[in-house]
Amino acid sequence: MPAGSASTSTSVAAAAAAAAASTLLPRCHSLAAVKQLHAHFLSHSNRPFPYNHFLSKLLSLSSATVAVTNAASDYALLLLSSHPAPTAFSYNVTLRFFASSRPGTTLRLFLRMLRSGLRPDAYTLPFLLLAAARSPSRALAHSAHALLEKLGLRDHDHTVHSVITMYSYLGDHLAARRVFDGIPHRDVVSWNSMIKAYERAGMVAEVEGMFRSMVAEGTVAPNGVTVAVVLTACRDAGNMVLGRWVEEWVRSAGMEVDSLIGSALVGMYEKCGEMAEARRVFDGIIDKDVVTWNAMITGYAQNGMSNEAIALFHSMREVGMRPDKITLVGVLTSCAAVGALELGAELDRYASIRGLYNNVYVGTALVDMYAKCGDLDKAIQVFESMPCKNEASWNALICGLAFNGRGHDAIQQFELMINEIGLQPDDITFIGVLSACVHAGLLEYGRRLFNSLTPVFKIIPKIEHYSCMVDLLARAGHLEEAWDFAEKTPGKADAVMLGALLAACRKCRNVEVGERVINRIMELEPSNSWNYVVSSKIYANSDRMDDSAKMIGLMRERGVSKTPGCSWVEVKGKVLEFYASTELQHGAEDMYQLMAILVDEMRLEGYAPNLDLV
Repeated sequence: MPAGSASTSTSVAAAAAAAAASTLLPRCHSLAAVKQLHAHFLSHSNRPFPYNHFLSKLLSLSSATVAVTNAASDYALLLLSSHPAPTAFSYNVTLRFFASSRPGTTLRLFLRMLRSGLRPDAYTLPFLLLAAARSPSRALAHSAHALLEKLGLRDHDHTVHSVITMYSYLGDHLAARRVFDGIPHRDVVSWNSMIKAYERAGMVAEVEGMFRSMVAEGTVAPNGVTVAVVLTACRDAGNMVLGRWVEEWVRSAGMEVDSLIGSALVGMYEKCGEMAEARRVFDGIIDKDVVTWNAMITGYAQNGMSNEAIALFHSMREVGMRPDKITLVGVLTSCAAVGALELGAELDRYASIRGLYNNVYVGTALVDMYAKCGDLDKAIQVFESMPCKNEASWNALICGLAFNGRGHDAIQQFELMINEIGLQPDDITFIGVLSACVHAGLLEYGRRLFNSLTPVFKIIPKIEHYSCMVDLLARAGHLEEAWDFAEKTPGKADAVMLGALLAACRKCRNVEVGERVINRIMELEPSNSWNYVVSSKIYANSDRMDDSAKMIGLMRERGVSKTPGCSWVEVKGKVLEFYASTELQHGAEDMYQLMAILVDEMRLEGYAPNLDLV
């Protein structure tokens, strides 16, 4: 066969293979299906294998989960290695897999590409620049920038924007600004890249200056991305004045407050504690996506408005919006706060069905929810089933065990965490372990742990750690030492610490230390009724009835009313809040009748309520 005919035949066969791949690959919805089709091509076809089509398909699968992404990336490497004649496109697709997660692999692939005689193009460099941004070596970033200049790509918009992003990731905003200033014809992406660089560096004044300059010049109009980045900077800095001005500018410019801008506005207002403003913006967004719902739900959860977060979640489901991992974390946090175990368990089943246990944040939120709702067995079960755990996961379990009175179990998990797993505990870990010492009465272990915080674990003790130690000493009856500990707390002892010490003084009938605590805590919390009631009891237990009466009189004089007891009951997924009152609440006559029956049965069993603090 003549050489020309052979070449034509090969081209036709390659085209046929590519056409077959284009038809069959879209039907593959998993990595296993792609591998099966790969095997079919190798065993049933004499045509050239369509490597590039398979590499592109693997790229579309790589965003499913971390496990799938890793498996698809490794498979892409095998495909590239077996490719007899890889093209620049082959390398570009494969480089994209590793640019953000495995910069070392990206660099090795790039060097292999150069050695093969292929010339990098405008699509290759952005992946190399992204890898350089993730690399600990700044020399790689400078080399990548130099190569861009050498290849004559300095005027290619997409590439030069990647240089700005690279320097911003490396924390070199001055180098990023030099690149920006050198762009002869800037477009909106140029401005957004530089504004984002300043936002990433926490330089809100520069973000504001860039945005105002952009608006004033009028050459390039800000878009939704520009506004979202500026609002993110406002959120992180707590700058609501600038945030309000940006919202006013958006509306005056006639821009639509879509899900992108709306979510950023909601996030800015909720971070500044303005939940009514956040809800106003949320309600005004016509086409809400899951990000918008998540912003509002998370805002409620982080501002202690757990019932509102749960109610909004129910509304989200009613409109047919599917929750994602961010939604679950926000709602589970709210369930933990109000004890909504029924809803939390339902979300657990949803996470299991959707494969979200693989997400460490969802798993950690489930552990925290079950522990705070008192179901420690389930919390431990979820923890053990998590394929990936981080420090927050261990903290959730340790703190959950500690706060539920299982101090010895919490300490056992802590020992396992540092000695066998090898994770570095953080300040929250030690709050949990010291709390465990409080509940288990392990004074000496707690002392050793506290004293090892800085020299061994390089952690500067916070007021929460001092508070745990004061509580531990006070419960052990070492009230003078506890007072001295509170006195040497950096900054100032807070009401939580002094409240624990005051309760211990009442229990130990120590009016001497108690009076010191009373004087201090009344300055910090003059409107907390609990302080007056406990102080009155301390004086009464020491037969100082006049002083006891003075505390109650002072309470009335200052207009402080006793905070009513409060509890929550979950009914059909909704949390009902009850306060101590003589009036029926929520129309729950049957519930109150049942409670009266239970109280009568408790009395028959010999239970006598502790009315010491009533």
